Amino acid sequence: MMDDVIIRLQHVKKELTIKNGGEEIVTVILPDISFEIERGEFSAITGPSGSGKTTLLYLMGGLDKPNSGKVFLDNEEISSMTEEELAGMRNAKLGFVYQFHFLLPEFSAVENVMMPMLARGRATVNEARKRAVELLSDIGLADKLDHKPNQLSGGQQQRVAVARALANHPMVLLADEPTGNLDSKSAEVIYRLFVKLNEETGQTIVVVTHDEHFASETGRILHILDGRLDSDRKLK
Repeated sequence: MMDDVIIRLQHVKKELTIKNGGEEIVTVILPDISFEIERGEFSAITGPSGSGKTTLLYLMGGLDKPNSGKVFLDNEEISSMTEEELAGMRNAKLGFVYQFHFLLPEFSAVENVMMPMLARGRATVNEARKRAVELLSDIGLADKLDHKPNQLSGGQQQRVAVARALANHPMVLLADEPTGNLDSKSAEVIYRLFVKLNEETGQTIVVVTHDEHFASETGRILHILDGRLDSDRKLK
């Protein structure tokens, strides 16, 4: 059913044009790709370096636009939105977690998580702090609320980044190599956190990863090769 689909790509093509002197060099990153992500699904996008995984995630999140084809989020075509409309859509419906946590160094963990809520004006300072404390407590950082990023380990910083991404109750959580800079123990904490989020709250999650163990913890693996959907496996 259409209502069960949260993300839909229809014949999406993405090219990169680089100017070299007077010549334009066009590289096709995604020649033609189509698939759907259902609400509540936990999916991994895998593939070798340069296969188009991150580009695909950015298109799904409205951070980039296709050269042709259509991208839908929650039954709205985001590929035809203006930059202003895209910014509003991202704030309202998406949470992003990157390989690098991008926490603001001068602010504490709880303040970093409060930022998205305050930026949108959706919560008072007290309301934002209450939700930030709840999120950080849920991921085992209740004793680190007032710690600055440089007082936290890499794994703890990434958990704060996940809490920040969840602050505005996103429909979809998009993560780009969220364990790429972590040791195996810290990465395992992030795996478990994503699995818990999906199983307990039905959070829709799409993760780009090179980590086969992480991918195996999800419910579906979409393998990308040379910008095309090479395989699509349901695990659960």
